[in-house]
This record gives sequence, structure tokens and C-alpha cells, in this order.
Amino acid sequence: MKTVKVQPLTFEEFAPFGEFYDMAKPDGYALCGEIHKFFPDRISADSEHRLGFSPIVVKKPERMIITQQEYHTTTWEMILPLDDDMIVHVAPASAGKIITDSVKAFLVPKGTMIKMRAAIWHLAPLPANNESLTAMIVLPECTYANDCTVCDIPEDEQFEIVK
Repeated sequence: MKTVKVQPLTFEEFAPFGEFYDMAKPDGYALCGEIHKFFPDRISADSEHRLGFSPIVVKKPERMIITQQEYHTTTWEMILPLDDDMIVHVAPASAGKIITDSVKAFLVPKGTMIKMRAAIWHLAPLPANNESLTAMIVLPECTYANDCTVCDIPEDEQFEIVK
């Protein structure tokens, strides 16, 4: 079985899949008041629809063997790990055909929001350290019902994520 090693999240490596920002440790330009600093528009999302903010709780599997992937044809997806670092696996858009030879796995620090581009292959984030991960998923409302294609990975193309 193919293994995919988790790598640190860097702008260069994650750029083909999307963008990210450490919401828990903001830096750079800020609008400042006497008692606050406001860091505007660090990640933005175009949407014709209302946004849904949906928590997800994922239990840590004994082994991180990936047997399915999903994509959203017309929309991006944001994920913010709330109580643990998370591991995400991504692969380039490929017109509905799973391409497991290009899969990458990233360690996303707690508090860092990622935004994946439309059509990027992925699935639920995985806890890096704890027995479970709580994360916030941000999508246009009802994307999971009207723009979510989940595909089983053929057994000979399944992969295991390793640290």
C-alpha cells in the first residue's frame, strides 16, 4: 500500500490546493483601537449563497488508511481546527477521476484556517495528536447536499497517511 508522509504546512507546498492563515496568531497590518486589534480579510470567500458554519468531530483511526475522497465542483471549502492540530490530505482537481499518485498530506496547526480551491480532492480532516478532533467547516449552505461527490478509492490505489 502506498504511504503519504505528513509534511509541514507551507505556503509554497499548499499553494496549488489553496491558502491558509493562522487565525490564532494574527500578524501583519491591523486596524487598531484602544483595546483591540482587528486583522481584516485574511482569507476571503466569494459566494452567491449564505455561508454555513458546521462543526465536525472526527475520531482518530488506528491507522490513517484513506479509502474515499470527495470534491466540490463549484465551491471552495474552509476548515479550522479548534482543539488539536489536524492532518488533511489533498490532491489536484482531475475532472472526477481520483489521482492518488499526486496526494499530499499536511499538518495544519490548531487555529490555522485552510481554504481549499474548488474541485480539490480531500475528505474529513484527521486528528494529529488527540483521540478526536473538533473542527469548523465553512461552505456555502447545503454544499454537502448539492455539490459534493464522494468516491471510493479502488483498493489498489488506497493509501496510508503516516507521520
